[in-house]
Amino acid sequence: MSAAEGGAGETVRFRHAHFSARFPASHRYAPSHFWMAPSEADPSVWRVGMTKFATRMLGELVEMLLEVRPGERVAGGQRLGTVEGFKAVSDLFCVMEGEFVGTNPLLSAESCLTHSDPHGAGWLYEVRGGPAEGDLDVHAYVALLGATIDRLHASRYSDSASGDPPAASD
Repeated sequence: MSAAEGGAGETVRFRHAHFSARFPASHRYAPSHFWMAPSEADPSVWRVGMTKFATRMLGELVEMLLEVRPGERVAGGQRLGTVEGFKAVSDLFCVMEGEFVGTNPLLSAESCLTHSDPHGAGWLYEVRGGPAEGDLDVHAYVALLGATIDRLHASRYSDSASGDPPAASD
């Protein structure tokens, strides 16, 4: 891991196993692999999106169905609806506290933004308020991500006595 130079655009580079990404240092992160960042237009409104790791697990976004409406109060851990990707369908839980503002209007025409620009234009929804308890800075998030990938790797190869990947056969 290394930090890139550059003030507001600073990123932290993460590389582990077969996964690498750059995570904006200015964002907050949830242990559930979502990012949160204040909107440039109104810092009291936070945008929420899936991290590059979450998009890799879900696959490209196919559909997002939310049960919450603009103006409703939301809380951390509250089920907002579902997200469907090419690889999986998952419940979408809130990582913010406050008032639900709305969804990203660009996603109805270009859902691939969650995959092509996950930490920017590919945000999912906005909330006026702040991150729920338990949010992480970028360094705590990449540490959590490394441990998560290690657990996935260990469970994948748990059938092997040594815990190492199976030997390649000719």
